[in-house]
Amino acid sequence: MVPATHSGAGDASRRAARRWKLFRERMPEDGLFAGHTWRFAPEPFVLLPEQARGLEELGRILLRFLRVCDRLYRKSVEGTMPGWVAELLDRGKPESLVRLQRDPAFRGKVPRVIRPDMLLTGEGFAITELDSVPGGIGLTGWFNRIYAELADRDGSGFPLGGASGPVEGFRGIFGDAPRIHVVVSEEAGVYRPEMRWMAEEISREVPCAVRGGDDFDPDDGDAVYRFFELFDLDNVPGADALLEAARQRRILLTPPPCSLYEEKMLFGLFWNRNLQDFWRQELGGGFLRRLQSCIPYTWILDPEPLPPHAAYPGLELTDWRQLGTLSQRNRNLILKISGYSPQAWGARGVFLGSDMPGRQWSGAVDQALARFEENPHVLQRFVRPGTRTVKWYDPDADRLVEMKGRTRLCPYYFVHGKGDEARVVLGGCLATTCPADKHIIHGMSRAVMSPCTVAEEECIRIAPGRE
Repeated sequence: MVPATHSGAGDASRRAARRWKLFRERMPEDGLFAGHTWRFAPEPFVLLPEQARGLEELGRILLRFLRVCDRLYRKSVEGTMPGWVAELLDRGKPESLVRLQRDPAFRGKVPRVIRPDMLLTGEGFAITELDSVPGGIGLTGWFNRIYAELADRDGSGFPLGGASGPVEGFRGIFGDAPRIHVVVSEEAGVYRPEMRWMAEEISREVPCAVRGGDDFDPDDGDAVYRFFELFDLDNVPGADALLEAARQRRILLTPPPCSLYEEKMLFGLFWNRNLQDFWRQELGGGFLRRLQSCIPYTWILDPEPLPPHAAYPGLELTDWRQLGTLSQRNRNLILKISGYSPQAWGARGVFLGSDMPGRQWSGAVDQALARFEENPHVLQRFVRPGTRTVKWYDPDADRLVEMKGRTRLCPYYFVHGKGDEARVVLGGCLATTCPADKHIIHGMSRAVMSPCTVAEEECIRIAPGRE
């Protein structure tokens, strides 16, 4: 007689195999990420009810944060806040982009897709950065559609946001525009397949097409989604005409051409003690405390010498080069380029001090300081995600595999409406779990990726990050 545990394992593997078959049958012909693969999770990633509530609440807080960032920048330009704020955010940018960002046409405009990168810890969430031009929108939309179908078939977890949450969320950011264009640069070409899938779904209601930037001339009233970072403007044919049409308010362009939203140093400004009264007044005490609880302390690496009696808050260092003298245990710090660079996305240009030999770490710090004039860098406390066991299906071995891993959550918030009437919709949430020995989490081929669902019972435990 076969033991019940073996029988249960066999049933689970057969269920996973059936799900894998449907998964492959539904996969678009061109895939979703060009040249990239991931491990298939037969079940969605389970969140506790309070975690899901936290995600729902976070959207409006992040929208307020971005609006306040725009206000801070413009007040700095106008002279009612310290001028060094705008000087920092404009550093390394061409004058044409600075003028465009400051244009009244873009005052108060924020990205209409907000995606934080959030590490799941034993204590809650840690937001390591905000992405204003995020990948994964189409992937999450497709995931939600497929896993909802699987849930309807056999009663498994229903994805957060519902079957069409990401599609409807993305469609809604364009209001009543008669046509939608998604402009994807060559630099972002890996995401073109997922955006084609999204465009096909949206085209069921309104014409929507993925374009390269040089093959169309939008009509007045059209909407354009800018799927390229602003550092890449020179490589997008037709970008100047596109931005000018947006400046003249002839088209809706999102995200707006405001490079400040692509800067990780916004978190450094958030923690700057000279600006705390501004953040408290503009965010309100409740929103401020919530963000302080989930944004790791962040510093901007400015090589300007400090007075001999001064030190950087929280580090007690008097010179950034002293970072190289810290022991490996005390180097639980992430160094990364702030923005406006091809190295500022996709886990590029990211250095974890505790994971590097001292000489390499010192070299990375020296290089960051040397590049301050053109590419400022930030330093952030490293938050180690907790560990959790997930399962993925290995089609070659026809079996379920358990993997102890660390998880990054990427909720997709969509801003619908205008001005004070704008509201934030959580369309879905993508979970990426990497093997526990990987300290920097991203969509590698060994990662398990799936949409999130909400547990009916509070039965999930996240082990502390030190385990």
